[in-house]
Amino acid sequence: MVVPLTAKAFITALKARQSAIELKKYERFFPLARRGDDEFLGVRMGEVFALAKASMEMPLAEVERLLESNLHEARVGAVSVLDFQARAKKTTDSRRKELFDLYIRRHDRINTWDLVDRSAIYVVGGYLSERPRTILRKLARSKQMPERRTAIVSTMYFAMRGDVGDTFAIANLLLKDQDELIQKATGWALRTAGGNELLGFLDEHAATMPRPTLRAAIEKLEPRQRAHYMGLHEG
Repeated sequence: MVVPLTAKAFITALKARQSAIELKKYERFFPLARRGDDEFLGVRMGEVFALAKASMEMPLAEVERLLESNLHEARVGAVSVLDFQARAKKTTDSRRKELFDLYIRRHDRINTWDLVDRSAIYVVGGYLSERPRTILRKLARSKQMPERRTAIVSTMYFAMRGDVGDTFAIANLLLKDQDELIQKATGWALRTAGGNELLGFLDEHAATMPRPTLRAAIEKLEPRQRAHYMGLHEG
């Protein structure tokens, strides 16, 4: 366990787990063009998650310090702490608001696809499940890819509980997005929503939606249905 529950102690623990083999993997998954000022230590994600789980009581001021680090694994740890706290049944509504507010306020540091995917569903989607969701439309119109990805990924919290309206609404806003990271996330969310609503959406949009979106959206359909919708696109 990381003691004390500080950003400094967390980073020290990460550095003790560095691996040249893991570092090479990250360099493949995160090309320089998308890396920005990120630095990678080369720590296996399972170890980062375990450290974060052991540190899930970390004060939010320390979590924010982790977010400010240029070390990618430190920021993965930060959003993982947010996620673990958001999932915990004992977490109060006021605390969930604090988690949500920190995520939105420091979205400048939640700036890669994996940081969004690790935390948006429960930190953002979970908080908004019983609240107005206007902010998701605002994020969907952002010039920043991670904010747009948050908009669609967050709706998966609702979709997994049968509330699919926002998934299709946000997907519709993003259907012309040129970034493949948004296209794939949109398809992923559509696949999660599923059902007759998905088929209706595909009937309307399959011919013109980006191919990565379509491929992800139809992944769990029957082979005949997949062939039909791919045929519409190719036609």
